[in-house]
Amino acid sequence: MSANPNDLHFETLQIHAGQEGYKNDPARARAAPIYATSSYVFDSADDAAKIFAGDKPAYLYTRVNNPTNSVFEERVAALEGGVAAVATS
Repeated sequence: MSANPNDLHFETLQIHAGQEGYKNDPARARAAPIYATSSYVFDSADDAAKIFAGDKPAYLYTRVNNPTNSVFEERVAALEGGVAAVATS
C-alpha cells in the first residue's frame, strides 16, 4: 500500500493498512500473520539487554509489543487519520 493513505477509501484502509512491513516476508503471506507467541529469540545476551533497555527497537515480550498488535495499531491510526495508535487491554 504505497499510495498516500489520505487518497485511499476507508474500506481499502480497513483491509490493507498496517501490512507494509510484511512485503519482504519470505513466507509471502498476503496478510500479516497472527503471532501467537509470548516471547522472542535474541541474538545474544547483549542484544537482549539493549532491547530491554529500549536502546534497540525490537519485539521483546508479547504483553509489551508484538507484530500482530503493531499491524492493528497502524490500521487504527490510518482509519482515524492519526499518526499513531496504542492498543491496550
